[in-house]
Amino acid sequence: MSIQVSSIRKTFGAFTALNGVDLHVPSGKLVALLGPSGSGKTTLLRIIAGLEFADEGSGQIQFHGVDVTRVPAGQRKVGFVFQHYALFRHMTIFENIAFGLKVRPRAERPAAREIAERVRFLLKLVQLEGLEGRYPSQLSGGQRQRIALARALAVDPKVLLLDEPFGALDAKVRKELRRWLRRFHDEIHLTTVFVTHDQEEALEIADEVVIMNQAKVEQVGTPQEVYDRPASPFVYQFLGNVNVLRAQALAHAGAHQPHAGALESDGRVYVRPHDIEVIPHIPGAPGMAAVLRYVHAAGPQARLTLEQVQTRETIEVEIARSELSLLDLKTGDLVNLRLRQGHSFADDYAI
Repeated sequence: MSIQVSSIRKTFGAFTALNGVDLHVPSGKLVALLGPSGSGKTTLLRIIAGLEFADEGSGQIQFHGVDVTRVPAGQRKVGFVFQHYALFRHMTIFENIAFGLKVRPRAERPAAREIAERVRFLLKLVQLEGLEGRYPSQLSGGQRQRIALARALAVDPKVLLLDEPFGALDAKVRKELRRWLRRFHDEIHLTTVFVTHDQEEALEIADEVVIMNQAKVEQVGTPQEVYDRPASPFVYQFLGNVNVLRAQALAHAGAHQPHAGALESDGRVYVRPHDIEVIPHIPGAPGMAAVLRYVHAAGPQARLTLEQVQTRETIEVEIARSELSLLDLKTGDLVNLRLRQGHSFADDYAI
């Protein structure tokens, strides 16, 4: 089931939450809506679900070519999973999952045996067999989120929508559950859209990433495309750590080799910390002279904080700990920095 969003606008009084948003979600894909708080991603998800409606006359929402712009949420056959589970505390796990089926009109309601079979099937699907008699308070956060997912799937939705599904979980459970969601999606192939502000989460499990900022879509692409070929300075800085350096200073220092094309504009150059090479300082050699100010060596990568000699700008660099040992660096040492690759934007000339 594909989703087509066309020219959607949504305002709340004087505040514009969505400003002419267009988006296509291919059938069977797992798509992440990624952006900072206030970028419009949750509003867009709720409009797709039918929990909110776009401004009158602003555009359309289509499910596989069918206009559902003004169709109520209950008639869109959408499964929605909230950040804080929204499970009924007074109901057992069985009753929570079966709820959407039991409240259907009598003519559409499955028989009790069919409902029981459906619940058992879903519990097996989310790997929580045998817990149907427990209450939500007796489960861990990760288990409760999987029950919320099973409840959303019980009504056999055409589309699955998740709003910050792992936001209430601790880091370890969050990582385990998002990998489980990726495997789960590969089994069911249900068109899925999830909202997150976690860049690592989106890049790890999504087929496509939709990056939003200030009520608009900045870029859409595969995780590799948006990370390696960002369409704007915002995308570059939002996706992972980045150094923003002055192009002129780099050119004067000879630090642009072998990617001189990135420095043609008289503006800024965006460089990932792992794309900078650290070498011992040799007077007159190509590279940018910098002083090592701090070393953080916990973990597999060493993170270095340096100060460029010419501009006094702070530069972050990531290198392997084995490389750090070979360089035998200490705070206050002078080194040369070379860019393996950098990126500039033609319309970004501010220094």
